[in-house]
Amino acid sequence: QVQLVESGGGLVQAGGSLRLSCAASGRTFTSYGMGWFRQAPGKEREFVSGISQGGVRTYYTDSVKGRFSISRDNAKNTVYLQMNSLKPEDTAVYYCAAGGTAYYSVSSNADHYDYWGQGTQVTVSS
Repeated sequence: QVQLVESGGGLVQAGGSLRLSCAASGRTFTSYGMGWFRQAPGKEREFVSGISQGGVRTYYTDSVKGRFSISRDNAKNTVYLQMNSLKPEDTAVYYCAAGGTAYYSVSSNADHYDYWGQGTQVTVSS
């Protein structure tokens, strides 16, 4: 069992930055690939970024490439999402997820993630 708690969301102006954190409980954090998803009002949840168990591989959806960066600190059981050059269309609830993927794998499929956090709101004003 893994419990995930996100933090770092908030209100920011367009062009600004935020860093989201996701703290995981349990001793098996390193066994999970981690992902960030988001859901805007009236829209389906979408994949944002993912990172493999050891942090070797990362993957981003096209709309955030070059602006967002995912990383993990396995010693702290924490995964981060650094978000720069934020746009109003990035406004959403952001969710952290943990999935039992293969060591070098990163999945963009929400069905491959077993545990989810409660979400943190990110609002980007124009």
